[in-house]
Amino acid sequence: MSPTYDKIGARYSRQRRADPRIAAVIRAALGNVHTVVNVGAGTGSYEPRDIDVVGVEPSAVMLAQRPSHAAPAVRATAESLPFGDKSFDVALAVLTIHHWGDQRRGLEECARVARRRVVLFTWDPESSGFWLMREYFPETLALDRRIFPSMTDIADVLGELEIEPVPIPADCIDGFLGSYWRRPRAYLDPAIRGGMSSFSLIPDPTVGLARLDRDLESGAWTESHADLLETDALDIGYRILIANRNA
Repeated sequence: MSPTYDKIGARYSRQRRADPRIAAVIRAALGNVHTVVNVGAGTGSYEPRDIDVVGVEPSAVMLAQRPSHAAPAVRATAESLPFGDKSFDVALAVLTIHHWGDQRRGLEECARVARRRVVLFTWDPESSGFWLMREYFPETLALDRRIFPSMTDIADVLGELEIEPVPIPADCIDGFLGSYWRRPRAYLDPAIRGGMSSFSLIPDPTVGLARLDRDLESGAWTESHADLLETDALDIGYRILIANRNA
């Protein structure tokens, strides 16, 4: 295995941690259950403490960053979960499906091992994204629209979906791409960008970063996006999906 995060995840845990408001949405989606398999678990940011959780993660680099209090985890891929049918109440996957080599197979595996439901936190490629993607890194928007499965594609595998928008708080403490939509200067920090896989997947971000820097210095960004400075949370395409299974 040579998963993406073996290459880009060395400092992941420094920038990525659970935002309590997003964690609450994920926990509510899991429901009143006892066991969860967290597929693409990474460092375990959104694993609830009140449920028995087993993580699945293909990257040794990411597994090494799981804290001592994290749930037990095995090294495996979403496409080949090392568990029997209906082994868990819920299969959970948080901002990971776009990195799976075979998304359909991974979703089928999640459905196979889940007794009650599959819960996904992902991004809707039919959304318009947000200003960073549209104005400074359109190549990132184009890439994400290719690698994130559509809601229809997911429903084709999992069946009927409950879909809930997850507005991102302006002071989100997680460090994924959309977290800093109201804090544009953060994107100029290479340490912060190091927690965002999108920047590792485009050839050269320097042109877009230079334009953003100029627009911040001149005040052009603030002039164009003054409305954002009065906004507490923004829907930029992140979604919770729930697919209920037949027990």
